[in-house]
This record gives sequence, structure tokens and C-alpha cells, in this order.
Amino acid sequence: MQSPSITISSARIRVGLKVRRTPLSAIAAVARLLMHKMNERRNRNALLELSDDQLKDIGLSRGQAGSDVHVYSRY
Repeated sequence: MQSPSITISSARIRVGLKVRRTPLSAIAAVARLLMHKMNERRNRNALLELSDDQLKDIGLSRGQAGSDVHVYSRY
């Protein structure tokens, strides 16, 4: 019985190489972080605008809506 022959291109293998961040990739990472934090804040503010009955409909209390323990996302 023969085992299948598998060929892996050496261009796809990155063993032991440390990827260096370019200034542009660092700026992009900071921009993604800021966008994520702004989205979290917008979602939290949207929750805080809901009435107690509306929060109850989605299974949250007023205390949970303002806490960081429960993270709500609209997507």
C-alpha cells in the first residue's frame, strides 16, 4: 500500500520568521482598535436609552445594560 505523496510549496511555510510591523500596519491596528471601542460605546449607549420594559424583553436588567460584563452587539 502506497501513501499519498504530498508536496508543500516552500513559499507558504514560515517557520521561525518573526513578522515585523511596519508603521502603516501599526497605524491600521490602532485605527481598528479605536473603531472597535467606538462601536462598543455606541452599543452601550443604545442599551442605556432603552426603557426597563424594553430591556426586560431582551433579557437584561438596567444594571446589566451599563456593565462591562454583558457585551451587547447589534450585528
